[in-house]
Amino acid sequence: MKQFIITPAAGKRLIAKALAKHPAVTSALKNGTLVIVAGTTNGYVAEEILKSIGQAANFSRKRFFRGITLPPGAPVTVEGRLADESQFPGDVVITRDEWRKGKTIADVIDELKEGDVILKGANAVDLQRRQAALLIGHPKAGTIAVALQAVLGRRVRLIVPVGLEKRVNSDLHRLAEKVNAPGASGFRLFPMPGEIFTEIEAVKLLTGADAEPIAAGGVGGAEGCCWLAISGTEEQEAAAEKLMASVVSEPAFSL
Repeated sequence: MKQFIITPAAGKRLIAKALAKHPAVTSALKNGTLVIVAGTTNGYVAEEILKSIGQAANFSRKRFFRGITLPPGAPVTVEGRLADESQFPGDVVITRDEWRKGKTIADVIDELKEGDVILKGANAVDLQRRQAALLIGHPKAGTIAVALQAVLGRRVRLIVPVGLEKRVNSDLHRLAEKVNAPGASGFRLFPMPGEIFTEIEAVKLLTGADAEPIAAGGVGGAEGCCWLAISGTEEQEAAAEKLMASVVSEPAFSL
């Protein structure tokens, strides 16, 4: 068993590298449509996937989000209400290895079918119950409401890339009932269907080794970090060590 510390930014890169090789993603790229819904983690995912098809040159993570969480006192953005919407590049929609620049999930939702894949990030993940949830600020529930038309209506696959720094140790359905109740204030919370994909799943897919969080936190740039214990065969652990070395120096996310 080997231990590694991973920052939230390195975790995003790790998730992205793995999703670029996820069988459902590679199949959708070649045979159908992949929709990467804008978000901070999905910015890294889009980079890696576009790189895998040789089309990353004109992509930037700079405004690839609709809503983000910032420190108290910082300007707040809410999905659908960007400070400067003219800078929003759209989601990343790829059909048969071709990036359809400027398109959003709303533009293509009616054409999605079984075999296609939507990647949509989350704000909370409960590892024990295998639940993920999304904060909702939009009065019509934003892009998740659009995505579910295809996910529930036509069996389009939903994969939820979410970092371990977003773990919540409560039943997210119970929390949603509480924060969504009439009379409450603030964001709403939506428990999402779909395949949860964290750094744990990324390590497994790329190396075959098993990863488990054993500690968390830090200071001086290590805030939000997670210690992972990774175990497997000698070859798997060596592959994991090489993999973690490839992401460990990922710089912190910046606007």
